[in-house]
Amino acid sequence: MTPNPFRLKVSAGQQERIIIKSPHEIERMRRAGKITAAARALAGTLIRPGVTTQSIDREVSQFIRSQGAVPSFYRYNGFPASVCISVNEEVIHGIPGKRRLKEGDIVSVDVGALIGGYHGDCCATFPCGEISPEAQRLIDVTRQSFFEGIAKAREGNRLFDISAAVQNYVESHGYSIVREYVGHGVGTHLHEPPEVPNYVPSRKGGNPRLLRGMTIAVEPMVNAGAAAVSVLDNNWTVVTKDGKWAAHYENTILITDGEPEILTAPAI
Repeated sequence: MTPNPFRLKVSAGQQERIIIKSPHEIERMRRAGKITAAARALAGTLIRPGVTTQSIDREVSQFIRSQGAVPSFYRYNGFPASVCISVNEEVIHGIPGKRRLKEGDIVSVDVGALIGGYHGDCCATFPCGEISPEAQRLIDVTRQSFFEGIAKAREGNRLFDISAAVQNYVESHGYSIVREYVGHGVGTHLHEPPEVPNYVPSRKGGNPRLLRGMTIAVEPMVNAGAAAVSVLDNNWTVVTKDGKWAAHYENTILITDGEPEILTAPAI
Protein backbone atom coordinates (compact mmCIF):
# COMPACT_ATOMS: atom_id res chain seq x y z
CA MET A 1 0.00 0.00 0.00
CA THR A 2 1.37 3.43 -0.94
CA PRO A 3 1.42 6.23 1.65
CA ASN A 4 -1.69 8.38 1.87
CA PRO A 5 -0.87 11.48 -0.26
CA PHE A 6 -2.75 13.81 2.11
CA ARG A 7 -0.79 12.58 5.11
CA LEU A 8 1.01 15.20 7.17
CA LYS A 9 3.68 14.05 9.57
CA VAL A 10 4.56 16.05 12.65
CA SER A 11 8.18 17.16 12.41
CA ALA A 12 10.41 19.67 14.13
CA GLY A 13 12.30 22.74 13.03
CA GLN A 14 9.85 24.46 10.71
CA GLN A 15 9.65 27.92 12.24
CA GLU A 16 11.98 29.49 9.68
CA ARG A 17 9.78 28.32 6.81
CA ILE A 18 6.51 29.78 8.11
CA ILE A 19 5.15 32.39 5.73
CA ILE A 20 3.84 35.59 7.33
CA LYS A 21 1.12 37.07 5.15
CA SER A 22 1.02 40.72 4.11
CA PRO A 23 -2.21 42.76 4.34
CA HIS A 24 -2.70 42.25 0.59
CA GLU A 25 -2.28 38.48 0.94
CA ILE A 26 -4.66 38.39 3.89
CA GLU A 27 -7.35 40.09 1.82
CA ARG A 28 -6.94 37.40 -0.82
CA MET A 29 -7.20 34.74 1.85
CA ARG A 30 -10.37 36.31 3.21
CA ARG A 31 -11.88 36.05 -0.26
CA ALA A 32 -10.90 32.39 -0.55
CA GLY A 33 -12.13 31.75 2.97
CA LYS A 34 -15.59 33.16 2.31
CA ILE A 35 -16.08 30.95 -0.72
CA THR A 36 -14.82 27.90 1.15
CA ALA A 37 -17.10 28.55 4.12
CA ALA A 38 -20.09 29.00 1.81
CA ALA A 39 -19.25 25.71 0.09
CA ARG A 40 -19.17 23.93 3.45
CA ALA A 41 -22.51 25.46 4.39
CA LEU A 42 -24.00 24.35 1.07
CA ALA A 43 -22.80 20.80 1.66
CA GLY A 44 -24.54 20.78 5.03
CA THR A 45 -27.88 21.60 3.39
CA LEU A 46 -27.44 18.72 0.93
CA ILE A 47 -26.92 16.00 3.53
CA ARG A 48 -30.08 13.93 3.92
CA PRO A 49 -31.07 10.25 3.73
CA GLY A 50 -30.91 8.80 0.22
CA VAL A 51 -28.46 11.33 -1.21
CA THR A 52 -25.21 10.02 -2.67
CA THR A 53 -21.89 11.46 -1.59
CA GLN A 54 -21.06 11.85 -5.29
CA SER A 55 -24.01 14.20 -5.80
CA ILE A 56 -22.86 16.36 -2.87
CA ASP A 57 -19.37 16.54 -4.36
CA ARG A 58 -20.78 17.57 -7.72
CA GLU A 59 -22.97 20.38 -6.37
CA VAL A 60 -20.27 21.76 -4.10
CA SER A 61 -17.74 21.70 -6.94
CA GLN A 62 -20.17 23.53 -9.22
CA PHE A 63 -20.74 26.18 -6.56
CA ILE A 64 -17.02 26.79 -6.01
CA ARG A 65 -16.46 27.16 -9.75
CA SER A 66 -19.46 29.49 -10.06
CA GLN A 67 -17.62 31.85 -7.68
CA GLY A 68 -14.60 32.00 -9.96
CA ALA A 69 -12.59 29.66 -7.75
CA VAL A 70 -11.22 26.14 -8.16
CA PRO A 71 -11.76 23.27 -5.69
CA SER A 72 -8.45 22.96 -3.84
CA PHE A 73 -8.68 19.19 -3.48
CA TYR A 74 -9.46 18.39 -7.13
CA ARG A 75 -6.55 16.30 -8.48
CA TYR A 76 -4.52 17.23 -5.39
CA ASN A 77 -1.81 14.56 -5.51
CA GLY A 78 -4.28 12.52 -7.53
CA PHE A 79 -7.35 12.84 -5.31
CA PRO A 80 -10.24 11.86 -7.60
CA ALA A 81 -12.89 14.33 -6.41
CA SER A 82 -13.39 17.94 -5.31
CA VAL A 83 -14.55 17.35 -1.72
CA CYS A 84 -13.53 14.87 0.98
CA ILE A 85 -16.71 13.26 2.36
CA SER A 86 -16.22 10.86 5.27
CA VAL A 87 -19.07 8.91 6.85
CA ASN A 88 -19.31 7.44 10.36
CA GLU A 89 -16.06 5.52 11.10
CA GLU A 90 -14.30 7.31 8.23
CA VAL A 91 -12.14 9.98 9.83
CA ILE A 92 -10.87 11.95 6.84
CA HIS A 93 -10.27 11.83 3.06
CA GLY A 94 -13.39 9.89 2.14
CA ILE A 95 -13.83 9.63 -1.63
CA PRO A 96 -17.31 10.62 -2.87
CA GLY A 97 -19.10 7.89 -4.79
CA LYS A 98 -22.38 6.00 -5.16
CA ARG A 99 -22.84 5.46 -1.42
CA ARG A 100 -26.27 6.66 -0.29
CA LEU A 101 -26.46 8.33 3.09
CA LYS A 102 -28.74 6.79 5.69
CA GLU A 103 -30.77 8.21 8.54
CA GLY A 104 -28.52 8.45 11.58
CA ASP A 105 -25.22 8.76 9.72
CA ILE A 106 -22.74 11.50 10.56
CA VAL A 107 -20.96 13.04 7.59
CA SER A 108 -17.71 15.02 7.60
CA VAL A 109 -17.28 17.39 4.67
CA ASP A 110 -13.79 18.81 4.12
CA VAL A 111 -13.56 21.43 1.39
CA GLY A 112 -11.08 23.93 0.01
CA ALA A 113 -11.24 26.71 -2.58
CA LEU A 114 -8.43 28.39 -4.49
CA ILE A 115 -8.89 31.89 -5.90
CA GLY A 116 -6.41 34.65 -6.64
CA GLY A 117 -3.57 32.28 -5.83
CA TYR A 118 -4.70 31.59 -2.23
CA HIS A 119 -6.54 28.74 -0.54
CA GLY A 120 -9.24 28.44 2.07
CA ASP A 121 -9.71 25.15 3.95
CA CYS A 122 -12.46 24.07 6.34
CA CYS A 123 -14.51 21.09 7.48
CA ALA A 124 -17.49 20.19 9.62
CA THR A 125 -19.34 17.03 10.59
CA PHE A 126 -23.07 17.10 9.90
CA PRO A 127 -25.96 14.88 11.02
CA CYS A 128 -27.94 12.99 8.42
CA GLY A 129 -31.53 13.23 9.59
CA GLU A 130 -32.07 12.22 13.20
CA ILE A 131 -28.93 10.98 14.90
CA SER A 132 -28.29 9.41 18.28
CA PRO A 133 -27.46 11.55 21.34
CA GLU A 134 -24.04 9.87 21.41
CA ALA A 135 -23.31 10.89 17.83
CA GLN A 136 -24.45 14.45 18.48
CA ARG A 137 -22.22 14.66 21.54
CA LEU A 138 -19.23 13.54 19.47
CA ILE A 139 -19.95 16.26 16.90
CA ASP A 140 -20.44 18.91 19.59
CA VAL A 141 -17.26 18.06 21.51
CA THR A 142 -15.20 18.03 18.31
CA ARG A 143 -16.51 21.43 17.24
CA GLN A 144 -16.02 22.97 20.68
CA SER A 145 -12.49 21.61 20.90
CA PHE A 146 -11.63 23.81 17.92
CA PHE A 147 -12.85 26.90 19.79
CA GLU A 148 -10.99 25.83 22.93
CA GLY A 149 -7.87 25.63 20.81
CA ILE A 150 -8.16 28.96 19.05
CA ALA A 151 -8.75 30.72 22.36
CA LYS A 152 -4.99 30.19 22.71
CA ALA A 153 -4.24 31.35 19.14
CA ARG A 154 -2.86 34.72 20.16
CA GLU A 155 0.26 36.57 19.15
CA GLY A 156 3.11 35.62 21.47
CA ASN A 157 1.72 32.24 22.53
CA ARG A 158 3.25 29.01 21.30
CA LEU A 159 1.75 26.68 18.69
CA PHE A 160 1.43 23.84 21.18
CA ASP A 161 -0.74 26.04 23.41
CA ILE A 162 -3.43 25.45 20.78
CA SER A 163 -2.60 21.74 20.70
CA ALA A 164 -2.82 21.38 24.48
CA ALA A 165 -6.19 23.12 24.68
CA VAL A 166 -7.69 20.85 22.00
CA GLN A 167 -6.27 17.70 23.55
CA ASN A 168 -7.31 18.54 27.10
CA TYR A 169 -10.88 19.32 26.09
CA VAL A 170 -11.30 16.22 23.94
CA GLU A 171 -9.79 13.81 26.42
CA SER A 172 -11.71 15.32 29.34
CA HIS A 173 -14.86 14.17 27.53
CA GLY A 174 -13.62 10.61 27.09
CA TYR A 175 -12.68 10.79 23.41
CA SER A 176 -9.34 10.34 21.67
CA ILE A 177 -7.26 12.47 19.31
CA VAL A 178 -5.94 11.17 16.02
CA ARG A 179 -2.13 11.41 16.05
CA GLU A 180 -1.13 10.65 12.47
CA TYR A 181 -2.85 13.65 10.89
CA VAL A 182 -2.57 17.30 11.86
CA GLY A 183 -3.54 20.84 10.96
CA HIS A 184 -1.24 23.01 8.89
CA GLY A 185 -0.41 26.41 7.51
CA VAL A 186 -2.49 27.66 4.57
CA GLY A 187 -1.66 30.18 1.86
CA THR A 188 -0.51 29.90 -1.73
CA HIS A 189 -0.19 26.19 -1.01
CA LEU A 190 -2.96 24.14 0.58
CA HIS A 191 -0.47 22.71 3.07
CA GLU A 192 2.28 24.99 4.38
CA PRO A 193 4.34 25.05 7.59
CA PRO A 194 3.73 24.94 10.45
CA GLU A 195 2.09 21.63 11.20
CA VAL A 196 -0.58 22.05 13.89
CA PRO A 197 -1.05 18.87 15.95
CA ASN A 198 -4.20 18.41 18.01
CA TYR A 199 -2.13 17.03 20.88
CA VAL A 200 1.16 17.98 22.50
CA PRO A 201 3.95 15.89 20.94
CA SER A 202 6.49 14.34 23.27
CA ARG A 203 9.36 15.59 21.10
CA LYS A 204 11.11 18.90 21.64
CA GLY A 205 11.18 21.61 19.01
CA GLY A 206 8.72 22.49 16.31
CA ASN A 207 6.81 24.73 18.69
CA PRO A 208 7.09 28.19 17.12
CA ARG A 209 5.87 31.42 18.59
CA LEU A 210 2.57 32.57 17.08
CA LEU A 211 3.14 35.71 15.07
CA ARG A 212 0.76 38.26 13.58
CA GLY A 213 0.07 37.38 9.94
CA MET A 214 0.34 33.61 10.33
CA THR A 215 -2.54 31.72 8.69
CA ILE A 216 -3.18 28.19 9.91
CA ALA A 217 -5.83 25.50 9.68
CA VAL A 218 -6.79 24.16 13.11
CA GLU A 219 -8.64 20.88 12.62
CA PRO A 220 -9.42 18.49 15.48
CA MET A 221 -10.01 14.90 14.34
CA VAL A 222 -11.72 13.10 17.20
CA ASN A 223 -12.53 9.40 17.64
CA ALA A 224 -15.30 8.06 19.86
CA GLY A 225 -13.10 5.05 20.64
CA ALA A 226 -9.36 4.52 20.45
CA ALA A 227 -7.03 6.87 18.59
CA ALA A 228 -5.67 4.23 16.20
CA VAL A 229 -6.51 4.63 12.50
CA SER A 230 -5.73 2.86 9.24
CA VAL A 231 -5.98 3.68 5.53
CA LEU A 232 -8.31 1.76 3.24
CA ASP A 233 -7.10 0.02 0.10
CA ASN A 234 -8.05 3.08 -1.97
CA ASN A 235 -4.95 4.70 -0.38
CA TRP A 236 -6.99 7.73 0.70
CA THR A 237 -9.77 7.08 3.20
CA VAL A 238 -8.67 7.01 6.83
CA VAL A 239 -10.86 4.97 9.20
CA THR A 240 -10.84 4.16 12.89
CA LYS A 241 -9.30 0.77 13.57
CA ASP A 242 -11.97 -0.17 16.09
CA GLY A 243 -14.85 0.83 13.80
CA LYS A 244 -16.16 3.47 16.18
CA TRP A 245 -17.27 6.79 14.77
CA ALA A 246 -15.19 9.93 14.29
CA ALA A 247 -15.82 13.64 13.76
CA HIS A 248 -13.79 16.46 12.23
CA TYR A 249 -14.01 20.24 12.48
CA GLU A 250 -11.72 22.78 10.82
CA ASN A 251 -11.32 26.44 10.00
CA THR A 252 -8.54 28.54 8.53
CA ILE A 253 -7.58 31.26 11.01
CA LEU A 254 -5.42 34.37 11.01
CA ILE A 255 -3.20 35.33 13.95
CA THR A 256 -3.78 39.02 14.71
CA ASP A 257 -2.77 41.46 17.45
CA GLY A 258 -5.87 40.37 19.37
CA GLU A 259 -8.35 37.54 18.95
CA PRO A 260 -7.75 35.26 15.97
CA GLU A 261 -9.84 35.90 12.87
CA ILE A 262 -11.67 32.91 11.42
CA LEU A 263 -11.16 33.30 7.68
CA THR A 264 -13.64 30.51 6.92
CA ALA A 265 -16.32 31.68 9.35
CA PRO A 266 -19.88 31.02 8.15
CA ALA A 267 -21.80 34.08 7.07
CA ILE A 268 -24.42 35.20 9.60
